[in-house]
Amino acid sequence: MHARHRETILRYAFRMLPDYLSHGLDVLLVGINPGERSDELGHHFAGRGNKFWMLLHEAGLVPWLMTCEHDSRLPEYGVGLTNIVARASRGSSELDRIDFEKGRRLLAEKVTRYRPKAVGFVGVTVFREFWPELSAGRAPKTIECGPRGEVLGDSRLFVLPNPSGRNAHYSYDDMLRCWRSLGRWVNDHARAS
Repeated sequence: MHARHRETILRYAFRMLPDYLSHGLDVLLVGINPGERSDELGHHFAGRGNKFWMLLHEAGLVPWLMTCEHDSRLPEYGVGLTNIVARASRGSSELDRIDFEKGRRLLAEKVTRYRPKAVGFVGVTVFREFWPELSAGRAPKTIECGPRGEVLGDSRLFVLPNPSGRNAHYSYDDMLRCWRSLGRWVNDHARAS
């Protein structure tokens, strides 16, 4: 292991952002892990180019345009927030198999305990890491964003495009279409019950 990589791991090994969870959530949003800027500011999805907060509002999941500084208020609107890996890093490439094994177990426990009506994986990578058998074999299955057929307990699953400014696979309009599909489901099903 390179000395620089080891320093980075040690720097972020014990710093973690809090989860924002409560019972009866309409949706639990799951990121991969906090980035450097989120770690610096102490708030989720704090990257300068990250579109998370705009998408959350425009999808109808929250009634006003929040910023990362309002992350603790998400449960007031039926939205929870966690990560599959709690520790911050410069990028997901610094995470390893052990991080994800532990994260899968802890995320399943959180979903079982809090029983959100839906779980939204914020990025295809997060979903792949939660369900690694989808990536197994010579030709891994393509993961499409949108509602999934799988469930976790009683929770409906959705895969959302990663809102990072580094995501070149989706335009903002494409991201918004996927996020709005979750917003419509929440408004039609979760909040109606």
